[in-house]
Amino acid sequence: MGQFWAYKNSNPATCAQYPYLLDIQSDLLSGLRTTIAIPLTPSKTVASMSLSRLNPVFVLDDESFTAMTQDIAGVDRNLLGAQAYDLSAYRSDIIAAVDFVLSGI
Repeated sequence: MGQFWAYKNSNPATCAQYPYLLDIQSDLLSGLRTTIAIPLTPSKTVASMSLSRLNPVFVLDDESFTAMTQDIAGVDRNLLGAQAYDLSAYRSDIIAAVDFVLSGI
């Protein structure tokens, strides 16, 4: 498990809408059963309604995915699928989105 890694969504009920879950919880809390995740959705399904600061976009294997930061949730670590993408290069964008959803700044 790692902070700022995107994992495949293993939930059959939500994986079509949110193929990846972005783990944003600090590695210092890796011993907890749950982690905090931001769902990633294909950008083509939300392009007209996303806010750039709240909803950063990531290109994963030539497809754009939008972080649905407003849909942040606690997830049991056992329900995360395979580790897929290291998004730690986007750390500042991810933290800015979380800060925006919490403080509006």
